Amino acid sequence: MKNVLFVCGKARMRSPTAADIVAKWPGYCTDFAGLSRDADERLSSDHIEWADVIFVMDRRQKKRLSNQFDDILRDTKVVVLGVPDRFDYMSPELVAFMMPKLKQVLVAPA
Repeated sequence: MKNVLFVCGKARMRSPTAADIVAKWPGYCTDFAGLSRDADERLSSDHIEWADVIFVMDRRQKKRLSNQFDDILRDTKVVVLGVPDRFDYMSPELVAFMMPKLKQVLVAPA
């Protein structure tokens, strides 16, 4: 199993959607968390240490992630999905926006 962590601001829309999508794929265990102080699930060092790969929604979040957890990120791959904060949880538009990006990174070519 590959442990995949999804990170956004408040862990309410984008990261839980991505985690729920990928959790249905064989071979992946997923979790999500947020960088904001008022995130529903606040990102911790335990999340980082658990993850084999981390997805963030935008470049600003990647920078915040590095600033907060640089000492434990080590060789963990961090991928920027480029998903704007304008979608609702599991909205068809959000799923359609994320799906090709997730497949590109997580699904090996045949």
